[in-house]
Amino acid sequence: MNKQLLNMNGIVTVLNTPFTEEDTIDVQSLRTNVNVSLDSGVAGFLIPAMASEVGKLSDLERKLLVETVVGEVKGKVPVMGGASAQTSEQRIGYARQLIQLGCEGVLVSIPYDNDQQYEQSVREIAELQPNFLMLQDWDFQGYGLSVPLITKLFKEIDVFRSLKIEVVPAGVKYSQVIEATGGQLHVAGGWAVSQLIEGLDRGVHAFMPTGMHGIYVKIYSLYHQGDREAAKNLFNRLLPVLSFANQHLDISIHFFKHLLFEQHIYKTRRVRQPILPFDAYHEAISQELTDYVIKLTEDLTN
Repeated sequence: MNKQLLNMNGIVTVLNTPFTEEDTIDVQSLRTNVNVSLDSGVAGFLIPAMASEVGKLSDLERKLLVETVVGEVKGKVPVMGGASAQTSEQRIGYARQLIQLGCEGVLVSIPYDNDQQYEQSVREIAELQPNFLMLQDWDFQGYGLSVPLITKLFKEIDVFRSLKIEVVPAGVKYSQVIEATGGQLHVAGGWAVSQLIEGLDRGVHAFMPTGMHGIYVKIYSLYHQGDREAAKNLFNRLLPVLSFANQHLDISIHFFKHLLFEQHIYKTRRVRQPILPFDAYHEAISQELTDYVIKLTEDLTN
């Protein structure tokens, strides 16, 4: 193996989809979020993804999201397009469109039946020749893809250059994959951002949270400046937020829409159904935590 490590280290933000009161895509709010993220120092973007409520978007809405983000980023950092879908034909179609729209990378989550089926599905996407392919190793019930399969794909498929690990336990898998690929496969952490310091200790290259861009970038920067203690202390200040928001993906979507609204980035907090309810108790806690995040962000910039 002799691949150059993908240059996308840091915070790669996953964008929530903003909706108008009429339940259409709010393009201007999306542009605002992109620019706030860029100003915060993010290393890249992923759109659309589960946090974008991708399963509730039409094909035209998916295209509009990607066009808007690529157009606003203007090549300053990589934009990855999410091509995940239920069938191979859909994934190939989405991936082809994402490349045509100017996405530097394509992320895809592929259902696993066996090694042969999975490898064939990866190769079908790779044949489209994106600049890079990120595979989503997603399994909240287990350990996901086997390390030998990941290593084989990395050795044989040139464009496979990044792996987003979201399994149980993520930490051990980070280390095993980095070791097995000689540190040349770019490894990203997604939902397991609640183990951010552990991920940094293990050498994870990028983290893919939603919202709180400036705080996450500051933690990452402090750590890589050699001040692990300051990075850990700042991360610990986020634990009340993570404890609440990471209960479930739907709760996370509700919360970050609330935060983006209170930050005057999104014009509404609208989410699409079906989604878990967000009742009066959630609302009260969410308001306390959004106030807390806004104050923490202000403290870091002053």
